[in-house]
Amino acid sequence: MTALSNKSRDVRAFRECLGQYSTGVTVIAAVVDGKSFGVTANSFSSLSLEPPMVLWSIARTSRSFEAFQRSEAFAVNILADSQVEISRRFSSKEENKFATVDWRPGENGSPLIAGSAAEFECTTTARHDGGDHVIIVGRVTRFASHRRNVLIFSQGRYRVGIDHPESISDKPIPAIRSVEKS
Repeated sequence: MTALSNKSRDVRAFRECLGQYSTGVTVIAAVVDGKSFGVTANSFSSLSLEPPMVLWSIARTSRSFEAFQRSEAFAVNILADSQVEISRRFSSKEENKFATVDWRPGENGSPLIAGSAAEFECTTTARHDGGDHVIIVGRVTRFASHRRNVLIFSQGRYRVGIDHPESISDKPIPAIRSVEKS
């Protein structure tokens, strides 16, 4: 176990330890003042089934931080295993990240990236302090699953998933759903 003492060493060790938890890779996207913004994030998580809600976090140092602080809606694009370059593009300092990416505006105007494994369109409902990040909560207004293999990030590398020999699933994945507004 690593004891917390030297700050820079501790941050690296903490990040490495967190890397033991595999996550999917997403591009969170929004439109603010007519301009599209997007960031690669693996901090995405489900929050609630009733009502349907998700959360993610953005670093306060992100170049897109102010845009997401002002956005009233956003989309979560869960990347497919063929979209490593898109993940890299949206984690870069590139100015116009959408220039060479095939996308369309969703019902809330937020960019939906073609070829993604799944997408969620959300209305921003809350923002919470999260240390060097801000946690953004959204109510899902529409979602779609495209039945593609997902891109995984684990131990500092991109990975692909394969079925474990002991897994059995006959459950169909829902395709496209709009969530009723209450």
